[in-house]
Amino acid sequence: MASVPFDQLDGEIWFNGEFVAAKDAKVHVLTHGLHYASAVFEGERAYGGRIFKLDEHTRRLHDSAKILGFTIPYSPETIEEACNTLLSRQGLTDAYVRPIAWRGSEMMGVSAQNNSINCAIAIWDWPSYFKPEERLKGIRLDLAEYRRPDPKTAPSKSKASGLYMICTLSKHAAEDKGYADALMLDWRGQVAEATGANVFFVKDGALHTPTPDCFLDGITRRTVIALARRRGIEVIERVIMPEEMDGFEQCFLTGTAAEVTPVSEIGPYRFNVGEITSQLMNDYMSTVQPERAAAE
Repeated sequence: MASVPFDQLDGEIWFNGEFVAAKDAKVHVLTHGLHYASAVFEGERAYGGRIFKLDEHTRRLHDSAKILGFTIPYSPETIEEACNTLLSRQGLTDAYVRPIAWRGSEMMGVSAQNNSINCAIAIWDWPSYFKPEERLKGIRLDLAEYRRPDPKTAPSKSKASGLYMICTLSKHAAEDKGYADALMLDWRGQVAEATGANVFFVKDGALHTPTPDCFLDGITRRTVIALARRRGIEVIERVIMPEEMDGFEQCFLTGTAAEVTPVSEIGPYRFNVGEITSQLMNDYMSTVQPERAAAE
């Protein structure tokens, strides 16, 4: 993570079509996106100067905005070009990329039909999401109090900022108890995901992962499923109940920030960092890092 507050970072941010000093990229306190969470965002990673699956992330950003009822005034091509240019201007090759779009401050109230739509992109150096020493032996997860909501009550297919409020609460609660993260169930009591990553389990040589019907079908999730199938590993997407975790042998998380991270513990359940988890960790890093992919 950054060693200084994010509002004091050096460098630039792409802000509504222009490159501005990062310290000057500000919004008004009466911005609708701040008060009513009318904002969507993406989390992306650059490896060796290349932003992994930038096109998929950019399309999802636009799709998320449409789900929230607004249109981003910059084409996917414009946003992708801005991401790549900003990465170069920041002088970074391995970095985290954060595009975001939000309703502005023309109207302040639940209804904001005439508000401008703003868009910004920030890029900074961000190492592993979890502590390296924890990843090697598998991170520990608590069981979250809050649950992923019914899609009839929230726009679960949008990467909308408001949906992450319960994630922040759950991760803070877990960290306060010494855990690295928390596993969230859905409104039905089924296993869903971690606070910012999808979850996979291993049993008898096959991968088991929850059906993403009330949470994002992550881009990293889909990448790992393709890698597993390429190796002939069976992937089963299905309903998983919490008590089933007692019979799983391995567990890992996937996400842009988390990459592929082994899990050793979820509440009372224990897992090994086994061969399939280690293989998929290596396969993923070989896929996202151009120099490793070229050498193999």
